Amino acid sequence: MNRNLYDLLGLVAAVCFIMALKGLSSPKSARRGNIIGAVGATIGTVLVFWAPGSSHKHLVLILAAIAFGVLVGVPAARRIQMTQMPQLVALFNGVGGGAAALVATVEYLKLGNEATTGEILATVFTVIVGCISFSGSIITFMKLQELMTTRPVVFPGGRFVIAATLAGVLGTAGWVINSGGTSPLLIMGALALAFGVLFVLPVGGADVPIVISLLNAFTGLTVAASGYVLQATLLIVAGTLVGASGTILTRLMAAAMGRSLFGTLFGAFTAKPQESTGAAEARPVKSGSADDVAILLNYAQRVVIVPGFGLAVAQAQHTVRELADLLTSKGIDVAYGIHPVAGRMPGHMNVLLAEANVPYEQLVEMEEVNPTFPQTDVVLVVGANDVVNPAAKTTPGCPIYGMPILDVAQAGNVIFLKRSMRPGFAGIENELLYDAKTTLLFGDAKETLTKVVSSLKAL
Repeated sequence: MNRNLYDLLGLVAAVCFIMALKGLSSPKSARRGNIIGAVGATIGTVLVFWAPGSSHKHLVLILAAIAFGVLVGVPAARRIQMTQMPQLVALFNGVGGGAAALVATVEYLKLGNEATTGEILATVFTVIVGCISFSGSIITFMKLQELMTTRPVVFPGGRFVIAATLAGVLGTAGWVINSGGTSPLLIMGALALAFGVLFVLPVGGADVPIVISLLNAFTGLTVAASGYVLQATLLIVAGTLVGASGTILTRLMAAAMGRSLFGTLFGAFTAKPQESTGAAEARPVKSGSADDVAILLNYAQRVVIVPGFGLAVAQAQHTVRELADLLTSKGIDVAYGIHPVAGRMPGHMNVLLAEANVPYEQLVEMEEVNPTFPQTDVVLVVGANDVVNPAAKTTPGCPIYGMPILDVAQAGNVIFLKRSMRPGFAGIENELLYDAKTTLLFGDAKETLTKVVSSLKAL
């Protein structure tokens, strides 16, 4: 392929990536942004085969790898449930970081003594950060999938072990830079993998979305660095965009949790022990029926629906949309209160509700909806817990303390749709469940909402 045409198509792919990020900044344009990003990725992939000076001696292996990726990726993307989307994002992100580390390692071994200082530095950076992103993402996947405890994992002297491992990573990095060789590089990679695990273990379930965003930024930086090693401008552009956007998102997420990034990552080492909530179910609560909830909603003037992970688990987004439409037809003002970290990844609730074609105008962010709760007659909390838990304001030392929450306690009535009295993802009790103004409706969210809709239609 002509070099000028190759560079022009590379520029088109880069512009597609930029436009994709712009589109993903709003739920209204997110679908279009995804399509544009996919077009850019397709162009970038196809360009590899026509890169000036490229050799096709490994064409069969490349095509086999692409075919394997398609056979695994397409079914996974099609069959994955919305509740498992955060796990998929974490896993794919980790694979990206690991792939960048492997590519940089292979290219480094190929260059041998001919590697320049810049290429060695880029390789060291890519291997370290890529390995951290890979192993750290595997731990976030296991936490989200509940293959391990979602609570912070700390052990005596943990801070010193983490510091010693990081020192080992940096020490072997200096060894690679000064002496080169395969063994130092492999030792450095192994220590970086161990650091990635130790880095994520102390993070509690409520903070996992922030870590996913941070590791995503790490992966972007490794891709950019590997692009320097491979002298691939498109990789540098794409990696830099992902790294920059991931860093911005991480800061926004940390702000939404009301704490510093350092506190998010290592706060478990200084947190005070929490009292056991094992006796929570022994305390009296006020439960109601679908008919009770329907009557309460029917005579309300304003209703705010707060979606959470339980809504995604029950796949009740279409039913809640039906309920909202029914309330609106009765002249009731309906809005959805969206917390920035509701669910298990940034924008989880926006994506879930968009799937049910909920009007974007009804989605109200936390800063806008909080002042309206005193004028709200009924708040319907569907599968959310931590994002409405007053402990974030009243219990210093708890995992979510300092996190801005949806102030649903200020509404006239609060209805919780829950499967059981089990605590939320952060593992702490919600005192609002025992408030006199709170009514609990137990059961699967989709089934209970369907009953509420039927009762409401009968009124």
